[in-house]
Amino acid sequence: MRWEDFRSSDNVEDRRGEGGGGFGFPGGGAGGLGIGTIVILMIIGWVTGINPAILIGGAEQMTRGRESQEQVDPQAQQRRKTPPTDQSGQFAAKILGNTEDVWSTVLPNQTGKQYPPTRLVLYKGGTRSGCGSAQAAMGPFYCPLDKKIYLDTSFFQEMGQKFRVKGDFAYAYVIAHEVGHHVQDVLGILGKVQQRQQASSKVESNQLSVRVELMADCLAGVWAKNSDDRFNSLEQGDIEEALQAASAIGDDKLQERSQGYAVPDSFTHGSSEQRMRWFMTGYKSGQTKACDTFRSARN
Repeated sequence: MRWEDFRSSDNVEDRRGEGGGGFGFPGGGAGGLGIGTIVILMIIGWVTGINPAILIGGAEQMTRGRESQEQVDPQAQQRRKTPPTDQSGQFAAKILGNTEDVWSTVLPNQTGKQYPPTRLVLYKGGTRSGCGSAQAAMGPFYCPLDKKIYLDTSFFQEMGQKFRVKGDFAYAYVIAHEVGHHVQDVLGILGKVQQRQQASSKVESNQLSVRVELMADCLAGVWAKNSDDRFNSLEQGDIEEALQAASAIGDDKLQERSQGYAVPDSFTHGSSEQRMRWFMTGYKSGQTKACDTFRSARN
């Protein structure tokens, strides 16, 4: 992928030099949170794949009025504004910048919605997010409560070591998928899914979560197509790298690796075949409307 010539985004917070210990969960129960709030947070967790306990823990922290690290340590806020200088950080900043350049044009043209950029938080080991404690073991995720993407850049190494997936476009696909969740948030899709899940069983909620994740895969494909059309960004083998990544992190592959068999009713992100197929749907069409996994008769 020809990413070196991309514009670096200014919407990157580099927290990797801040110790990385993360933040523990508050003790006790749900504190001052109401039942309705807890239900909403649980639904957000099912949709985004984030453990609901983490969301509830984060909401408790905010409800209790705990100061953020920026308030406690003003120097930390200034350090976060400094552009990354290492290759992984520069790569992430440039991929994010390219998604901004693409979606700021594609989203208004295709949906009539303006694109407010998301922020990308780079961290090492752990940090605090609007959804609670972010830990490296969670993998990259989008937090709809603070509109930010959280990424421990060691995940790129894990992709190669654990999943045997390497390549700059495979890594770019991971970031683009999380940006896809932000696009869903901007379009109001996450909120609508939450409403549907309120009256759904756990199995039905999982199925809705799968559709959300497959849509994000498709939107990553839309980004790839439009980025290539505008910036001539793709090189031979890039699409294969993305498909390898999508296949490696399919629910069926992950469950078979961890427990020896797959349980489709428990899928929350989609099978390898589904993830590859929906990425290609977005890539071939380049159209956001092609990613409506909720109207598709086939996941």
